[in-house]
Amino acid sequence: MKEIVGNPLRLKSVNHISLICKSVNESVSFYEKVLGFISIVRPGSFDFEGAWLFGYGIGIHLLQAEDPENIPRKNEINPKDNHISFQCDESMDTVEKYLNDKKIGCKRAMVEENGIQVDQLFFHDPDGFMIEICNCDSLPVIPLAGEMVRSCSRLNLEIMPQQIHQVVKQI
Repeated sequence: MKEIVGNPLRLKSVNHISLICKSVNESVSFYEKVLGFISIVRPGSFDFEGAWLFGYGIGIHLLQAEDPENIPRKNEINPKDNHISFQCDESMDTVEKYLNDKKIGCKRAMVEENGIQVDQLFFHDPDGFMIEICNCDSLPVIPLAGEMVRSCSRLNLEIMPQQIHQVVKQI
């Protein structure tokens, strides 16, 4: 393999995250109805229950827990815990009302850097995995050295057409 400076493995993007679930059906419903993901075809050769979803340039692979009762349940919303974050152009007030209407507990936070304010909203999926909704695109992506400053959404727009083409090709 020819080494590429800064990207020796020739990585292109995040493909998916895998989450172990107490109930795949309950989690599919949550990711479809609350976050707007769509279910996609999952290879039939797997010998375990699960589901694949896709949205916003990333896949979510849900895997049925072998022992659902032993999945640790997280009740406290801790913004410093493992989570996935989604960029949102909607106001956090609107997002918070949407979650409250669906009886999903959430916690707001705010980060300020050099006069730029980022609003964040954290909540759990049915299995306790934390999700963040934010307007993080307000913060520029500033490499420590070398490249130009970009925003998160600009970086996403550059790779999104390739990802959409790959998903359509698989279906």
